[in-house]
Amino acid sequence: MATSSSSVVPRRRKGGWTYDAFLSFRGEDTRNNFVDHLFAALVQKGIHAFKDDKMLGGGQPISQELVKAIEESRFAVVVFSKNYANSSWCLDELSKIMECQDQMGGQKKVLPVFYHVDPSDVRKQKGDYAPAFETHEDMFKGGEMDKVNKWREALTAAANLSGQHILRDHGGEAAFISKIVEEILADKQPGGGRRENHLIGIQPRIYALISLLKMEANEEVRFVGIWGMGGIGKTTIV
Repeated sequence: MATSSSSVVPRRRKGGWTYDAFLSFRGEDTRNNFVDHLFAALVQKGIHAFKDDKMLGGGQPISQELVKAIEESRFAVVVFSKNYANSSWCLDELSKIMECQDQMGGQKKVLPVFYHVDPSDVRKQKGDYAPAFETHEDMFKGGEMDKVNKWREALTAAANLSGQHILRDHGGEAAFISKIVEEILADKQPGGGRRENHLIGIQPRIYALISLLKMEANEEVRFVGIWGMGGIGKTTIV
């Protein structure tokens, strides 16, 4: 099964972005560990992220829903894991991400995460990534090699960007997740992304609200009304 990056927390914000971050990943490698923890940390900080939780069959074209989500996300966090390049879906996703970055310049940011893989292997498609491309080239030879070459170019371009390298035996994934969250938060909140630290007592109220939102539900719409007398802090909580 070719799985990619749908837990969705949408909202269109000033500047035209529907999402703060789009998560691209190989489900069998990172869905239930690193990406799950990253998504939870993003939500906890009020960062609106797109994470595709659908199980998708191999060979399916990238959906228009995903194309739209990529185009409307300020950041793309790409988690390169051992089997990322095995999935044509993931590679199509990455190609679209890098295409959008080229078209939008500094408006869209790509944050690569090298999860238990060597950045050089991703950049040069060697090591864990070599067998995957041997398979792709054998499958597409004689007709669609341009697609494979486009995947290679996208991997090289993404791996040349500054990112996080998480080694298998070093642990400490929480620290890497914090760095990713802070970078996105700093962009979302001018002035460093730490304004909540200056609001005394705000965090317990935020956590109380988050617990009511049931973020894991993907077939429900939940409306939250905040009611109270003037000056009590409704706008601050929002």
